[in-house]
Amino acid sequence: MLEMIKEESEEDRFLNLQSPIDSQQFRVEGQQAIRLRLHVGDVLEIISVDGEQAAELIVLDMDGHAAPQLLDSRLPVTGDNIQQQLQETGTAAKALAKQFESWQIQAKDYQTVLRVQGDELTSLVAYADLTVVIVAAGPSMSIEAHTPPTELKVVVKYAEPIDEVLPEPLAEVKAEIRIPRASARTYEVKKGEWIQIIDVSGKQCSDFIVFDKQALEQGNEVGLDSTATRTVMGLSNPVPGLHSRFLGPDMMSMVEVVQDTVGRHDSFLFACTAKYYEDSGYFGHISCTENFNNVLKPYGIKPRAGWPAINLFFNTGIEPCGTVFMDEPWSRPGDYVLMRADKDLICASSACPDDIDPANGWIPTDIHVRIYGAEHHFPRSIAHRITAEEHPRMTKTSGFHNRTSALTKKFIEYAGYWVAAEYEGWGANAEYLACRERVAVLDLTPLRKIDITGPDAVAFLQYVLTQNVRRMAVGEIAHSAICLETGGMIDDGTIFRMADQAFRWFCGDSYTMVWMAEKAEEKGFKVSIRNATEQIHNLAVQGPNSRDLLSQIIWTSESQTSVEKLKWFHFTIGRLGGPDGVPLMVSRTGYTGELGYEVWCHPDAAEAVWDAIWQAGQAFDIAPMGFDALDMLRVEAGLSMAEYEFGPDVTPFEAGTGFSVPLSTKEEDFIGREALARENPESRHKLVGLILDGGESAAHGDLVYQGRFPVGIVTSAILSPLLGKQIAMIRVAPEFAKQDTKLEVGKLDGIQKRLGGTVVKLPFYDPKRARLLS
Repeated sequence: MLEMIKEESEEDRFLNLQSPIDSQQFRVEGQQAIRLRLHVGDVLEIISVDGEQAAELIVLDMDGHAAPQLLDSRLPVTGDNIQQQLQETGTAAKALAKQFESWQIQAKDYQTVLRVQGDELTSLVAYADLTVVIVAAGPSMSIEAHTPPTELKVVVKYAEPIDEVLPEPLAEVKAEIRIPRASARTYEVKKGEWIQIIDVSGKQCSDFIVFDKQALEQGNEVGLDSTATRTVMGLSNPVPGLHSRFLGPDMMSMVEVVQDTVGRHDSFLFACTAKYYEDSGYFGHISCTENFNNVLKPYGIKPRAGWPAINLFFNTGIEPCGTVFMDEPWSRPGDYVLMRADKDLICASSACPDDIDPANGWIPTDIHVRIYGAEHHFPRSIAHRITAEEHPRMTKTSGFHNRTSALTKKFIEYAGYWVAAEYEGWGANAEYLACRERVAVLDLTPLRKIDITGPDAVAFLQYVLTQNVRRMAVGEIAHSAICLETGGMIDDGTIFRMADQAFRWFCGDSYTMVWMAEKAEEKGFKVSIRNATEQIHNLAVQGPNSRDLLSQIIWTSESQTSVEKLKWFHFTIGRLGGPDGVPLMVSRTGYTGELGYEVWCHPDAAEAVWDAIWQAGQAFDIAPMGFDALDMLRVEAGLSMAEYEFGPDVTPFEAGTGFSVPLSTKEEDFIGREALARENPESRHKLVGLILDGGESAAHGDLVYQGRFPVGIVTSAILSPLLGKQIAMIRVAPEFAKQDTKLEVGKLDGIQKRLGGTVVKLPFYDPKRARLLS
């Protein structure tokens, strides 16, 4: 039975001056759907992000009957894309069917839908209160096609502005607790149950404390301990994944963080206290500590002058000088943190009353708590946003996750996906050695895949990429940078020429597509730019036996190059096992410095592809490989990585990828060309290797010295199993980039401790790249 607790604040001394919410933005990802409730007069705007994805709208009246006329007077049309998708047998079709079932949508409801073409901005007005289901439907894309179902942006403009956003429940709710502004509430949670703490109006802090119920019944106050948590987790705050738990003083887990749509909280400071307000000249101001003391009395918990708490949504940080700073929270209306109880708990949450500084955006508002039963399951996820204003995107799993998660629980979040850090029973060193000596397989799905087609595809790519795309042959791959007008790098990646005017760009940053689309519109290029990431997942198969392994399981037609004959930085289209097998794309590429390939497939085929590679690989003693081993391999190979070797303040020449900027052979202008051409090659900082003298390690960001003053910086560093030494990639002033130059890496404050080393050329491993090209 649903328990609803809602009380007025005991001291309602605040006027609600919160700015009303007049619109909200939502997102419908390709082959997915969302459900919205609209009131009469609300305006619904639907925008295709790439201008090509159609939207199909199922409109229901308040009795649940199909009523498209309540949203638009146009005649309804048949929901072709919905029906076509539901007829498939893959993951997307099953997920949509399950969603429709939970929403009680029947086949008759999507026989007549409203269809919005992708190339039009559509505004629809609700003529009555209604429910609308918006579907970005479409059939799954074949690996050689360029028609991925892509996302829609949805904006609702409210006829009557709202004060808060209470998101749809994640599942059936066991209890709901409203915490009015400037107050606190207690609630009990059993082991295994889920706690969702929601900021309904945005920019509102909520202090969170819990006690072990069993210990409390025995007279012991065992609560969350932020110091124990930071010490064991190694982070200022837990995040979903490996470092996900809040601990008690016994260093045992009390709650696990499972989802977080904000990512900025505080565990260093007290919940606000009477002393803070008194010292600021606000005598008698209510505080979270006082509110906690009052609501915890019935449990026999002693009052405190200041409660150490997990201050959810509180935006604090630490300056290099050690000062703790505070600013407005990052949270937006509807943002939340989801946790799971690891014990029976007594919990207390506050809606902080601080209105004398930016802690709550100057205006305290309510907090909402939902409790879900232990029978539910929610995936771990961290929110990220490609653009500042968009709805949060939660961490995903790839089509290979069922296979990789059976081999390890050590996952990290990378570029919006969960990826294995290392595998149980192997470990980074063993995985590294398998790649160097035999063969290893790695899930590289987080790579972004962007299809670029149209009559101006070549001209457009010549303008936005540094590489000379015009010289590429169909079936060829090239490495390129994408630069700002300053010459600094936005991203790098590989460009595949699929046909004369069809290309596929693989990179690491989702913002690249946003930037490309802006440039295409700005210059009027006739080009289609579509995000195919969700339709193409990929495995890297790397190592000296990779060719022999893949040759056994991949069939290619006579018109395609076989795996055995595939040249470096070329790709082919084939099938798994034979002419009737799963369609694949295979490229001779990698990020390890070894002979290697990448295998690209639709996510519905991912498990079949993994199983075939894994089974055939047993004869070669194959190993799974995580990102820890990959980092060792790529540093030895001298390969650059975003946010390490390059960023918007580093040019390709300084990042060690100047080979992707053919200034002498590319006649067309491209973004950043003028700035790069102005650079004096003699004065550029250079990316080189450094072999350290001892066994102590350098780290990304360490300064590199010669004498008193720094002359460069460490970009990446590892212990090389191959060399048996600590090695680092460093970017240094040209005067100190010559081979055999003696330099020092500064530790501690950079002066008290130095690690000596010798400059060498990159790469550390296979300097002539003979193995890569074999």
